[in-house]
Amino acid sequence: MTKKTTNYSGLFLILLGGLALLQATIFPQLGWDFSFWRFWPLGIGAVGLAFIVAPFIYTNQPGLKALFIPGFPVMVVGTLLLWGSLFNAWGIWQYFWPMILLGLAVGFLAASVFTRNVWLMIPAIIIGMNGLIFQFCALTGLWGAWAILWTLEPLAVGLALLVASGGKNPGLMWTGMALSAASVGGFALMSVTLSGWAGSLGAILLIVAGIGLVARGRGPVYLKEKSPDDLLVDKVKL
Repeated sequence: MTKKTTNYSGLFLILLGGLALLQATIFPQLGWDFSFWRFWPLGIGAVGLAFIVAPFIYTNQPGLKALFIPGFPVMVVGTLLLWGSLFNAWGIWQYFWPMILLGLAVGFLAASVFTRNVWLMIPAIIIGMNGLIFQFCALTGLWGAWAILWTLEPLAVGLALLVASGGKNPGLMWTGMALSAASVGGFALMSVTLSGWAGSLGAILLIVAGIGLVARGRGPVYLKEKSPDDLLVDKVKL
């Protein structure tokens, strides 16, 4: 057993003993009667934490940095299970299950940063965008908003391509810009057919887009600088 493994095993035992001590002393004073078996989701959270911590411990093994991808969603699952187990509030899954998708997106983001692989940003952005949309609908109950929100799917792909291009790949950059513009335009057009906040937001987006086009059309026209050969031709004509 390596020194680092021994240290982290010791920290885990300290945490476990601390929880047992709180259960025996402070928790009853606060009116919290947690049976020790309710802490079983800590095992799942420990697995996720191990995945996240491993790349920092074994720095000489770059392949372990991919463990960020499963590590964060497993941590989220463990956290939700722990909350539901401690407070008998299993209804939390109804409102916060999209956090698993957001955890997966964070995992891809961390893996992209630490492996310096920009292509991992593509699933990070796409999954993250879907996670945010699902989380909004889960918290508000406005699942009917998908009639408009589906137009944000191309925006996620467009933003992912823009990030992946890094401003150095014209093909990816222009494709990303086209998808993003089409997504915003589609969102605006779908929104104006509805009433309430959705219609107002769509109208505002259309106005902003129109102002942008007008400003671009009224911008200064820059004259092309003539080359020395063109100047010579003009002198000959004179």
